[in-house]
Amino acid sequence: MKKVSIVGTVGLPACYGGFESLVDNLTKEKSSTIDYSVYCSSKSYEVQYEKINDAKLIYIPLKANGVTSIFYDIYSLIHCLFKKPDVTLILGVSGCIFLPIFRLFSNSKIVTNIDGLEWKRDKWGKYSKKFLKLSERLAIRYSDVIIADNKAIADYVAYEYSVDAKVIAYGGDHVLPKNKDVNVNIGNEDDYYLALCRIEPENNVSLILDAFSKSSERIRFIGNWNNSQFGKNLKEQYSSYQNINIVDPIYDIDILYSYRSGCKGYIHGHSAGGTNPSLVEAMHIGKPILAFDCSFNRYSTNNLANYFTDADSLLYCLENISEAELKNNSEAMLYIANKQYRWDVITKLYEDCY
Repeated sequence: MKKVSIVGTVGLPACYGGFESLVDNLTKEKSSTIDYSVYCSSKSYEVQYEKINDAKLIYIPLKANGVTSIFYDIYSLIHCLFKKPDVTLILGVSGCIFLPIFRLFSNSKIVTNIDGLEWKRDKWGKYSKKFLKLSERLAIRYSDVIIADNKAIADYVAYEYSVDAKVIAYGGDHVLPKNKDVNVNIGNEDDYYLALCRIEPENNVSLILDAFSKSSERIRFIGNWNNSQFGKNLKEQYSSYQNINIVDPIYDIDILYSYRSGCKGYIHGHSAGGTNPSLVEAMHIGKPILAFDCSFNRYSTNNLANYFTDADSLLYCLENISEAELKNNSEAMLYIANKQYRWDVITKLYEDCY
């Protein structure tokens, strides 16, 4: 039995983002030879469980997000020194500033998923970017295995550090209903495009809304509009357009499935962060993907989606792509998803790293 401790997420049950979904599915799909322990933030759970998916849960009394994520991850790594797992799986680089010390006192194999080049993101200030870049450098230097969720990130690691990273993305098949009869009535099937993301500038939210404001095509745009002034301003600016439906966050997987399966295509505006979980989830629905043109999205879709670079090129896609093109796009996305982005495949790749 190989003991693996997972550091760097909010924890289980999954309730926050891509890394939490990753941990949820790694523990669900694990082989009988793996014994997981997962570090969790006690600040995020009113109910604290001893085990989920047969993984032991260890609670840390700090928030797992924002600046405190650094201390949360370091606290978790210090606990690992005493727990002595065979493998320490670190998700993200926030706490990797501690790895030189961790290495001195631990024989644990360190496997680190460096996430999506956090230091490049516009949402961070000058000093935060420098810190994250240093953490990334230390993660790559002191880890036994580096995981990149996208080939573009692996290429960057090879160029910047002369290190070969293992490319392992995310699964998306968990969004498919176990009950095939699931059908939540949301009305107007197949006459709208769908977008789903955190409402942040790097996800090209303004670009997408601008394009649809000039089009007769309809869009339903799901996101956390009220979490920032940026989102509130966009919601106010575009809510009056009859073809633009601004939808608040939806966490019910059956309702989300109905939105996804009922749309005529999925608009993906992410420009940073590697392979995005919401993209591979959408690919499993078998709908055409119109994605922002960047290396991350081209690698994720094997260069077989349709791409846009600005509002005008998205508008051109909306008004000029033929039905045959959309059909080819959707068939390609589903084929890629079934081949590359299943959780049984992803779990096996992770366990091979241990």
